Amino acid sequence: MNLHHTLRSNAQTLFQRIEEIFDVPFGGDNNPLRHLGAMALYFLWIVVGTGLYLYTVLDTSIEGVHSSIGYLSVEQWYLGGILRSLHRYSTDGFMLVMMLHLVREWANRHYAGFRLYSWMTGVPLIWLAYGAGIGGYWIVWDQLAQFSATATTELLDWLPFFSTPTARNFLAPDSINDRFFTVLIFIHIGVPLLLILAVWAHLNRITKVDYLPSRRLMLGTIGALLLLALVKPAVSNAPANLALVPPELRIDWFVLFIHPLTDFTSPGFIWLLLLAGTLLLFVLPLLPQPKAAPVAVVNAANCNGCSRCHVDCPYAAITIAPHPDRPGHNIAVVDAKLCASCGICAGSCPSSTPFRSQENLLTGIDMPQLTVDMLRRQLESALSRLSGTTRIIVFGCDCGADVKKLSAPDTAVISLICSGLLPPSFVEYALRGGADGVVVTGCRPGGCHFRLGERWTAERLTRQRAPQLRARVPDERLLLVSASTHDDLSLAQALLEFRARIATQASSIDRLPPYSRRTSHHA
Repeated sequence: MNLHHTLRSNAQTLFQRIEEIFDVPFGGDNNPLRHLGAMALYFLWIVVGTGLYLYTVLDTSIEGVHSSIGYLSVEQWYLGGILRSLHRYSTDGFMLVMMLHLVREWANRHYAGFRLYSWMTGVPLIWLAYGAGIGGYWIVWDQLAQFSATATTELLDWLPFFSTPTARNFLAPDSINDRFFTVLIFIHIGVPLLLILAVWAHLNRITKVDYLPSRRLMLGTIGALLLLALVKPAVSNAPANLALVPPELRIDWFVLFIHPLTDFTSPGFIWLLLLAGTLLLFVLPLLPQPKAAPVAVVNAANCNGCSRCHVDCPYAAITIAPHPDRPGHNIAVVDAKLCASCGICAGSCPSSTPFRSQENLLTGIDMPQLTVDMLRRQLESALSRLSGTTRIIVFGCDCGADVKKLSAPDTAVISLICSGLLPPSFVEYALRGGADGVVVTGCRPGGCHFRLGERWTAERLTRQRAPQLRARVPDERLLLVSASTHDDLSLAQALLEFRARIATQASSIDRLPPYSRRTSHHA
């Protein structure tokens, strides 16, 4: 367990560092490493789209299959040839980002608890993807296809399931016929359909799924694939000849790596590696995990069934049902098995406002470990301790930069489970309570531990999403900063610049009147 924790922790740090390097040229919204799932789906759509055209022009007879594909690559290079190359290279791209996505989720420990279902349904995708990819190479029926078919069946023959060796089907020229290719085409279409169905199951319990990456990332990706298709088009080797042993071939290492690995080791070792690896992926979430945090709790008396928490929940953990005590009204219901304990729902609740006059603030939905009432008390305590000429309140995120390092007599810090837990009204409350400025920091775009926390926070505070920060709050007194665990210095620098700007513009920035417990949030 200690070895696994060390490996995972080191991998997490390495992956985060690489992601942050890619943020420099791409930015968070266009960083492919922060959107690997969306990239995989994009590559899959390209594979499916190009495959549909290739299927319509393919001759599935044993004599015509190789020549029909060759015609596409040579005579119709401007359409069929480019589509064939896109089909090939997008398959490689899908395999690459799929495995990177697996490593990233493992490194970030996104495989247990409320993520268990997504992890378990994701593991079979690997087998389906490689099954479809390897089978696709057979359809070309060139020397590489012959090599792959022979190597695959020899690998299968090691298993004690077949009464006669399947590799015998590729020992003589007359051992296969047109029916073989008809079955092969059927399998090559059927397996991707299963793959698409499995992808749907994989994403079933996740809301606001990015089915496609950003437009800029899509255009850049398709542009790179088209350039690759023109510079190095996918072409066939010589036709397969079962009477001859294929010469040394250049293989696609993204899809066919298993064949040279089998030659280097043995079929038994490969099956041990594949089955042990698959079993490990399934068992990993069942290993001892850190104690789960308390889940969100609904207060029936304060929930009006507005459904904002349902809409904002990243993991479909909240549903809306008829209210048990008030006929004709609805209430939010939390599924404890799906709840991420992030608090995004509490930040979305319209009753999560500190301006309410209740001594003990109760809201429609709340986090037991950091209730909205506790947050208000922390803020009031922090405001009472502030001193100096330019007083700043910093709301941080436990998954982002360590805001505690910023604590000073003129700077009070409050760290949240996720920045998405912060109701926008707390910014106004802090400014009315004597703060000269408020800093809200969370994870980098695309890097939120709970997927949507930093996005919802930014949209609420920029008045693009309900509940919104009220228009009377001066924009000059609020600073939004994206900061990961490695951005402590940049966050500190942003705070210094923000403080200097407020001090310089103090006379020209409107001040909000002091709050009172009797002041209504709607006053």
